[in-house]
Amino acid sequence: MPDSKLGDAVSYTLNQWDYLTRYTGDGSMPIDNNLLERDIRIFATGRKSWLFSDTVDGARASAIVYSLVLTCRASRVEPLAWLRHVLTELPQRPVDTDIDDLLPFNFARTAAA
Repeated sequence: MPDSKLGDAVSYTLNQWDYLTRYTGDGSMPIDNNLLERDIRIFATGRKSWLFSDTVDGARASAIVYSLVLTCRASRVEPLAWLRHVLTELPQRPVDTDIDDLLPFNFARTAAA
C-alpha cells in the first residue's frame, strides 16, 4: 500500500495532521476557509479579464477598488452605501483633512452608533 495512490494520500494526511486538526484547539477558528474562498473567487474569475488592463495604473486602480469592496464585506458594510457616503462626504472636506473615518471598518462603527 505505501507505493499506491491511497498510501500516498494516507501519508500526506498523517504528515499534515497537526495542521488539519489545529482548529480543534481554538474554538474561534473556523473549520473551513469558505470566507477566504468567497473573497478570492473575484480574482480567480476575473483573471482573464485583467489580461486586457491597458496600463499598470488601471490595474492598480482595479486592485484598490477590489480591496475596498472586500474590506466593506469583511466589515459587514454594504459597498454601494459606503461608496455613496464617501463620494458625498469627500467633496465637503478640505484637501488636507484626515479621511480615516471614511474607511469601511470605521464607517461600520459610525453607522452602527
